[in-house]
Amino acid sequence: MSLHIGHGYDVHRLVEGRRCIIGGVDIPHTKGLLGHSDADVLAHALADAILGACRGGDIGKLFPDDDPAYEDADSLVLLGRVMAYARERGFELVDADCTVAAQEPKLGPHREQMRENLSRALGVSVEQVGVKATTTERLGWEGEGRGIGAWAVCLLERA
Repeated sequence: MSLHIGHGYDVHRLVEGRRCIIGGVDIPHTKGLLGHSDADVLAHALADAILGACRGGDIGKLFPDDDPAYEDADSLVLLGRVMAYARERGFELVDADCTVAAQEPKLGPHREQMRENLSRALGVSVEQVGVKATTTERLGWEGEGRGIGAWAVCLLERA
């Protein structure tokens, strides 16, 4: 048995006319996240963490942002495919922890639904997926409401 750690980071700009989907939750907000897929910043960060741990590159390697097949794609579906990719290489998720930085919208009320959505996409227990939200006290681009960032770390086990 060997343990592998992965770290992921993603950011998307907030713009008018897009849905704000984070952790698979469609959050009511005046702006949404801009991206080729549904721009779920949390799912993308977690996917990159898993890919990092299994040495699979990054999410753009598997799902290029210039490929029309992934336009408006559901990021939870992509996350499930990333986990399947890791499993094909003999890895299983032990634990993941994620942080989303956003001044707005408030994410706390959606945290448990995000955990449930992510764990379902990964095929693991909700107890294996942590989600936290923070503001940046109005500092930087997140604090100014120009975008939302997410970080994730995960631990994979290879038998």
